[in-house]
Amino acid sequence: MSSPGLSLRRETPLDPQHAADHIDLLYRAAWGLCGSREDAEDLVQETYTRVLAKPRMLRREDDLGYLLRALRNTFLARKRTEKRRPRTEPFPEGFEPAGGSSPEAEVESREVFAAIAGLQPDFRDVLVAVDVVGLSYDEAAKALRIANGTVMSRLYRARQQVARTLTGTSA
Repeated sequence: MSSPGLSLRRETPLDPQHAADHIDLLYRAAWGLCGSREDAEDLVQETYTRVLAKPRMLRREDDLGYLLRALRNTFLARKRTEKRRPRTEPFPEGFEPAGGSSPEAEVESREVFAAIAGLQPDFRDVLVAVDVVGLSYDEAAKALRIANGTVMSRLYRARQQVARTLTGTSA
């Protein structure tokens, strides 16, 4: 016997066939979240893939409410993932990447990367994180689990060592 203050939870399984009835509404909601038709289509597809991957039980809610919440959660998870990835931008017009412009540039690139590879690991890691990958000092510090000041000092020393290697001078 249940107490008057507690209600019994009624669980019903999400019917995959009935869930497909809401695809148009989910698509419109996704378009509103994403701002583009193509991204909305991808979001709806990813949501259905996640939801239908295993049996789902609904507690006192309808299919549409559950699917809308799943759509929103998928959208937010996607945004969090995008924040962790580096932003890429197209090359400016007329830009030619190293190795594609001339044999001299290719030789110079190899020399620079060889000089970087010859650094002590602590210095090399910081130089690669900041100058090659393009992380900020804060991002590099977090990625390498060192202090921000350590990033700055190691980067300064690493750059000096690479410059000395390339010019053939010592200390």
